[in-house]
Amino acid sequence: MSKDLLLEIGTEEIPARFMTGILNQIETIAKNKFAELRIAFDEVQAYGTPRRIALIVKNVADKQEDISSENKGPSIKVAFDAEGNPTKAGMGFARGQKVDVKDLVVKDGYVYAMVHEVGQETSGMMATVLPEIIYSLNFPKNMRWANLDMKFVRPIKWIVALFGNEVVDFSVAEVKTGNVSRGHRFLSKGDIVIKNADSYVETLEKEFVIVDQDKRRDMIQKQILELAESKGGNAEISEDLLEEVVFLVEYPTALCGNFEDKYLKLPPETVITPMREHQRYFPVKAADGSLMPMFITVRNGGKEHLEIVQHGNERVLRARLADAQFFFEEDCKVKLIDRLEKLKTIVFQEGLGTIYDKAERLAKLSAFLVKHTGVDQSALVTIERGAKLAKTDLVTGMVCEFTELQGIMGREYALLNGETKEVSQAIYEHYLPRFAGDELPASVAGQFISIADKIDNIVATFSRGLIPTGSQDPYALRRQALGIVNILIDGKYDVSLAGLVEEAMNLLSIADIEKRDKLIADVQEFFRLRIKNVLTDENIRYDIIDAVLATGMDNIYAVYLKAIAVTAEIEERDMTKAIQAFVRVGNLAKKAKAAIVKAELFITDEEKNLYQAYVSVNSAVESLIEGKDYAGAIDAMMDLIEPIDNFFDNVMVMDKEEAIKTNRLALLSSITNMVNQVADFSKIV
Repeated sequence: MSKDLLLEIGTEEIPARFMTGILNQIETIAKNKFAELRIAFDEVQAYGTPRRIALIVKNVADKQEDISSENKGPSIKVAFDAEGNPTKAGMGFARGQKVDVKDLVVKDGYVYAMVHEVGQETSGMMATVLPEIIYSLNFPKNMRWANLDMKFVRPIKWIVALFGNEVVDFSVAEVKTGNVSRGHRFLSKGDIVIKNADSYVETLEKEFVIVDQDKRRDMIQKQILELAESKGGNAEISEDLLEEVVFLVEYPTALCGNFEDKYLKLPPETVITPMREHQRYFPVKAADGSLMPMFITVRNGGKEHLEIVQHGNERVLRARLADAQFFFEEDCKVKLIDRLEKLKTIVFQEGLGTIYDKAERLAKLSAFLVKHTGVDQSALVTIERGAKLAKTDLVTGMVCEFTELQGIMGREYALLNGETKEVSQAIYEHYLPRFAGDELPASVAGQFISIADKIDNIVATFSRGLIPTGSQDPYALRRQALGIVNILIDGKYDVSLAGLVEEAMNLLSIADIEKRDKLIADVQEFFRLRIKNVLTDENIRYDIIDAVLATGMDNIYAVYLKAIAVTAEIEERDMTKAIQAFVRVGNLAKKAKAAIVKAELFITDEEKNLYQAYVSVNSAVESLIEGKDYAGAIDAMMDLIEPIDNFFDNVMVMDKEEAIKTNRLALLSSITNMVNQVADFSKIV
């Protein structure tokens, strides 16, 4: 008879940002562990609050599934001697399979062990399985406590382990399992007896713990929206903040607080940032989108004495906003342009100058982009001014106190200083995108300064040998490379990645030829992986990605267009014959020793026809590729399928006459070079 299993690990408060990963992890570990042990179950549910990690497995079978297998061993000649007696090899195989040597079965010239393993009682295995699940958990950071060798995300205070109604007996970190849990730290009256997994969620809810994180999320969101609406406003709920608050509380109750109208005179971000990032408050906006002088927060408890909690939160926020007001007013006394000199006191990276030097490089790199993308030269005025001022807000009091406001305050101060709207926006946009899914720069100035800033960071950091490895990326270079890829694609910019890296190295005074060559190779490989990520997110097949990258990746926007075109062509028509023809040509083309085709050396009609078809198609393909019409180029190449097939059916490529063979291979090489301008079709599965 099946039973439900409950495992609850009670701890001190776990950081909210760890919880989602922990719950996904314990659910996966449990599923894999039960599958590995052949223990059937219906469903695995992971629950979590700041003080507990819980796992419920529904309808766990009362015993393992039996297993029968036919395991192949050595050949008969190896397993038995000439007299038919078992050899050491035969006996060793039998012993390893836990069967008697006389029970080995002879078949197809080999010996086989017929193994049948009877499943064990599940209840007897749980005392081993559950600790293994606990020890298998990994965390971003671990703690050790008392004099124990045990490491865990936070000290373990209690463990509930129930299989059906029975306690699974084991200990972890000197904490013995039982059926006693704990409710809300302040609202619960004491220890709670859990009867079984089925009653777990309901029992804890009576003790002011909403253990189901999805239910907590729904409760929090509903309370916030209803409270904001009752105040005549709309709550601004960001998903990341909501997720964090879900794992900060066990029993959520939303409440509204207020702040003085005078703070509304500050730029909205200077109010919202301390509210959201520092205090975990949700801002409230009016119907017209303007900020209202109130906030919503979520307490970990009930509705009792809310006015006291509200007052305490208002006092904390008032101090934060007073700081913001002070920094803003002080910052406004000095223009951004007058802060340039102070950038000379801030080191960019060891041996690579100051932030002032970096600002100068941004202007030159941005100008390089203007020159090599064909953008109107009139944009240079805005770009150079924006690049010059891009980093000046780093030495303002507001950004020093609230680092999340870099770029935002640069924009606000630039507008107050009388800079143009375009320059001010470029200062803000050059930090974009700041995280996965963030907005991209919309203006040309913002796009070019952003690319310049990011490629300068990447090349500078790589030049110091600090290339991201594994999960380590302290300078967020992967995010910045992804940003460059997305900006180039979004802006439809044709620019050479190698050329951009070369210019960045020139401005960083990297002169060593060997080091420069290695840097270009390292950066290109780094970007190759980022391009793969972007194309994968566009639902491009892995083989198509490999096919277009094999033809080169220096022009990132072109790679993107090729991948889209090849995908569309394969989805809209049967490309099988075309791919086979191009691959066949490509395989022989590898043997080509000459690149020049001599028409006068062709003998057969088939090779003459193929050459004429190639000349016609190549002319069309060159024009189409120049216009970035890669789908059209593939369409044009399709005209070569029949001439290629006729050529291979009637022409011996590897002719005994060296000149004729060389000429035919040169023709195939020319066709392959043309096709490979779009994709290496040998990579297509």
